[in-house]
Amino acid sequence: MGKTVEYYFAPQSPWTYLGHARLVSMVQVAGSSVEVLPVDLGRIFPLSGGLPLAKRAPQRQAYRLLELRRFADYLGLPLQVQPQFFPVVADQAARLITAVNLHAGATAALRLTGAILAAVWAQQRNIAEPATLAELLTESGLGPQWLDRSEDEAVQQRYQAATQRALDVGVFGAPTYRIAGEMFWGQDRLDFVARCLASA
Repeated sequence: MGKTVEYYFAPQSPWTYLGHARLVSMVQVAGSSVEVLPVDLGRIFPLSGGLPLAKRAPQRQAYRLLELRRFADYLGLPLQVQPQFFPVVADQAARLITAVNLHAGATAALRLTGAILAAVWAQQRNIAEPATLAELLTESGLGPQWLDRSEDEAVQQRYQAATQRALDVGVFGAPTYRIAGEMFWGQDRLDFVARCLASA
């Protein structure tokens, strides 16, 4: 049996978008499993020294845009570096992914995660709108009932627990991949993730 990847991410993160499909492909090739763990970066950043985008120095903001375009071009992925609906409140999207993961499993949750990430960064759709999330559920082969399930107390508790778990193991940004206690931060570390998954 393959290793398990703890996948900590935020559904509004461009770096998560850039790495998501590659991660899914890697774990399939390796015969590994994924723990799907959307987290609240709004809780993590203040406790880990991170800053929201708007509060970062102008030169850091400018270089971020350069790197986003550079990676998108390299990976051949469509990307709007300054999408219409960003920054965006993503808690409902995170809870929706959590609900699907809890009741329908990781494969369905990963499929929905990919659709939500692409909605923000490739399609300029507002994932803070329930109507958009309902459309994305349908496009992912899931039913609209998951929107109601995402409001369950058990789902909220699971989302909060995932965020606390991220803090407890030292996660400070998204995406973070953790395998057998070893942490890999950022989609540009996926080559190391692949090597770890392939090792004995």
